Amino acid sequence: MVKIRLKRMGAKKAPFYRIVVADSRYPRDGRFIEEIGTYNPLVDPASITVDAEKVQKWLRNGAKPTDTVKALLKKSGVI
Repeated sequence: MVKIRLKRMGAKKAPFYRIVVADSRYPRDGRFIEEIGTYNPLVDPASITVDAEKVQKWLRNGAKPTDTVKALLKKSGVI
């Protein structure tokens, strides 16, 4: 199953996330199909950048967002 989820980047205690489309069998920070955005929780307010066209394309093709990503997409106005 294809999922839209977060991939953790950045240094220890300084997380930065990429929003990626990946097969659910791949590890969290492993292989992915496509990067569709970023999320930085350390700045105030948190920075969310998303390519809305790519998100809609993947949702139409059956990709399921995780709960966290779904909340971020709602917050950014894509869903």
